[in-house]
Amino acid sequence: MKQYLLSMYQPHGDPPPPEVLGPIMRDLEAVHQEMEAAGAWVFTSRLHPTSSATVVRVEDGEALITDGPYIEGKEHIGGFVVIRAADLDAALEWGRRLARAGTLPIEVRPFLGEYEA
Repeated sequence: MKQYLLSMYQPHGDPPPPEVLGPIMRDLEAVHQEMEAAGAWVFTSRLHPTSSATVVRVEDGEALITDGPYIEGKEHIGGFVVIRAADLDAALEWGRRLARAGTLPIEVRPFLGEYEA
């Protein structure tokens, strides 16, 4: 089976209040449990805000380190799930379920190569 990265994009700014975020997190956890039960789930994690990011780039042979995200934008990756799926259609179905549960855009992207599960 191939592995896919499902990235959740969230807007910059403060998270929604608990009364909004609570049900969303509950729904996301339900989808994660379904993924585990189906044997699709590999790994998931949330990320700290972009203010915690550090970028390393090489210019003229020197490594330069700067604070903050690589690209300024209105959205950033707030979390991700790595799954196993038979094909892109199956991975997209998991992406749809996450998008419905989390109410945020999900990017579905295959890893290069084949991975045995």
